[in-house]
Amino acid sequence: MQTANGRVWLVGAGPGDPELLTRKAERLLREADVILHDRLVSPEILALAGPRPQRIYVGKCCGNHHVGQRRTEELLVHCARQGLRVVRLKGGDPFIFGRGGEEMDALRAAGIACEVVPGVTAALGCAAATGIPLTHRDHASSVLFVTGNDRDNRSPADWAALTHRDRTLVMYMGLAALEHFTEGLQRSGLPADWPVAVVAEGTTAHQQTVRGTLTTIAGLAREAGLPSPALTIIGQVVTAGRSHLFETSGQVGAQHVAAPVADGDR
Repeated sequence: MQTANGRVWLVGAGPGDPELLTRKAERLLREADVILHDRLVSPEILALAGPRPQRIYVGKCCGNHHVGQRRTEELLVHCARQGLRVVRLKGGDPFIFGRGGEEMDALRAAGIACEVVPGVTAALGCAAATGIPLTHRDHASSVLFVTGNDRDNRSPADWAALTHRDRTLVMYMGLAALEHFTEGLQRSGLPADWPVAVVAEGTTAHQQTVRGTLTTIAGLAREAGLPSPALTIIGQVVTAGRSHLFETSGQVGAQHVAAPVADGDR
């Protein structure tokens, strides 16, 4: 079914568990004519749309963009100009390292109506699923989100800003750069035994959590064979979540593999 004027919704699919999808997001999936979705959106989430909407895969992974960003923006504009209701479905939240801002700019430049529907971002989902509080009165009074995979593959311009000891640091998309990043934090003043956790496929039945320190975490993550993307949490709050009920009591080195907590995949 077509409407008089096409419209695009940039929708956050959350961190993986379908039950973390917002009610608005689920409704829009069912009402959409076409869904353009990321690699991180699971079949279980797409199934909530039912059989009617057309599905277009525009996934990306490090070093392998199935559909480039410019082409994705062209597809959004093209579909909307056909008078279709378009859902651009993104893992996590569209405005947290999801390139939602770029797509919103392209749509507005083309005169296409656009609305953003937020989702649970990976930092919040993974923290909750592992029992790591991102802020804690005893450990961290602030939290900073950074990316380990920026446009130009640059190192942080201000390492000192990342080494506040009363701050939790959360790095998105940083598995490949983990060793470089943790070494940089140590050179900038954080101690070698500063706690770190890496969470892969958070909130899903396949979740894995590896815990270590700035000096050990890169090797432990490699040994565990964690898939990308994974989320890295750095700070004393990591020690506050060690006995979380979602994690098994057995461990190999600093690795904990979570028991299934929900269906889905991110």
